[in-house]
Amino acid sequence: MGALIWLVAALALAGAEALTGDLFLLMLSGGALSAAGAEAVFGGPVWVDGAVFAVVSILLLLVVRPTLRRRFAAGPGLPEPMRALEGKSALVLDQVARHEGRVKLDGEVWTARPMNEDDVYEPGDHVTVVRIDGATAVVFKTD
Repeated sequence: MGALIWLVAALALAGAEALTGDLFLLMLSGGALSAAGAEAVFGGPVWVDGAVFAVVSILLLLVVRPTLRRRFAAGPGLPEPMRALEGKSALVLDQVARHEGRVKLDGEVWTARPMNEDDVYEPGDHVTVVRIDGATAVVFKTD
């Protein structure tokens, strides 16, 4: 009967994790699942199940959770061809200001905006790409 209670607790914690997405409750669910397994295999006193739950949960929280959080937070970043455009020179085609502008970059026309919002670059200016933000080149002019 104790294993069934731990199993229900594990499922409830895993289900609640779907609402939070923080991976905390999922680690507790792993501890409860371990306690259910220990109860089913060994059938010891309830304090042993509690100790298994505590030890496994703490290990999962300290070892597995930080690794998973780093992996999920580290997304793939920019594709390699986009990253290669950073640092390249571009020619201003239409005035580049806070909310407008186009540049010719690597043979293609890109929308652009200045790195500093107050800067304005005129057609014919040469600028350098700082980064690619979606489909927009963020640029600055070296004097």
